[in-house]
Amino acid sequence: MQKISPCLLLNDQAEEAAKFYTSTFKNSKIKAVTHYGDHGPMPKGTVLSVVFDIEGQEFMAVNGGSDIEFTPAVSMMIHCKTQGEIDEMWDRLTRDGGAEIQCGWVRDKYGLAWQVVPEILNDLLTKGGPSKTNSVMNAVVKMKKLDIATMQKAYDAG
Repeated sequence: MQKISPCLLLNDQAEEAAKFYTSTFKNSKIKAVTHYGDHGPMPKGTVLSVVFDIEGQEFMAVNGGSDIEFTPAVSMMIHCKTQGEIDEMWDRLTRDGGAEIQCGWVRDKYGLAWQVVPEILNDLLTKGGPSKTNSVMNAVVKMKKLDIATMQKAYDAG
């Protein structure tokens, strides 16, 4: 068992959200579903929690029966190897009610914030000194979905 894992509190969409996430990411599966008994904020038999795994990271989604919303103050970061992977994850997370934000951020249809970033981003920001960092960040802040070629070009010019 992981020492730390995210727990997502939803109103009544825990199972639906878990199915969405496990269909969005490869190497994912639902591991367990529990239901409310006689006591709780939701009717008996309603899904209480869903434990699921995405790429080896365990998550739990809980139906809490409240209208608490996610905030972008906490996000899930997806490190992508290629532009094709960025494009695919971007499309999957923004479809059916998701929203593009800025600088590689999206909000899925449940309101959870995700950062869809290339694995190379950290190197582009840290390995070339302040001039290259500023050049890359200047390019990034102008984008919604991150484009590796554009960031590499900015790095090379920096």
